[in-house]
Amino acid sequence: MKLLGATRLTKLAGPAKWTYYYLYVILDIFSRYPVGWMVASAESATLAERLIAETVRKQQVDRNQLTLHADRGASMASKPVAFLLADLGVTKSHSRPHCSNDNPYSEAQFKTLKYRPDFPDRFGCIEDARVFCDRFFGWYAHDHRHSGIGLHTPADVHHGRAHTVREARSRVLDAAHAAHPERFVRKPPQPPKLPAAAWINKPQDKEEPTQ
Repeated sequence: MKLLGATRLTKLAGPAKWTYYYLYVILDIFSRYPVGWMVASAESATLAERLIAETVRKQQVDRNQLTLHADRGASMASKPVAFLLADLGVTKSHSRPHCSNDNPYSEAQFKTLKYRPDFPDRFGCIEDARVFCDRFFGWYAHDHRHSGIGLHTPADVHHGRAHTVREARSRVLDAAHAAHPERFVRKPPQPPKLPAAAWINKPQDKEEPTQ
């Protein structure tokens, strides 16, 4: 099975004006599961290399199995990162020039992060940012019911538990329908379906030849 991941970074405001911390995130776009993340005091190719290498090793990704999509920022588009991906057998993909929305999965995840009620205007220090992100990613992976994956948690989809959860939901809905069919006018209720695939820049289907 081919895997598609997305890596992106965003700035987190530090304690003073014009000071920032940098949040690097690698997302499995099918499950929306954050497979790797890091908060650092700078944007650099070396840090990006380290995060990618550690994440690939931790997730036990085989060679030629993963495509990693990234923006065209200096760290992600650097030669050291390109060489690392080649060594790991990871195919690289970059956003199209001047297209800021080529990675909607990461953008949506960052929006969820920054719209949390407890997201601060500024972080007092880098440790504050790391503690906040650790708490956020725990919630996002294991408690957040994501509309794009059938209202499952990213962890359930990533670890292969979603079908079992969906079957349990189906049994509950079947029992509700059997007990009160009058409440369901059009058809018996069904839980949301899981997506079959996830794409970034999906190639357009070839047009059928006309006769």
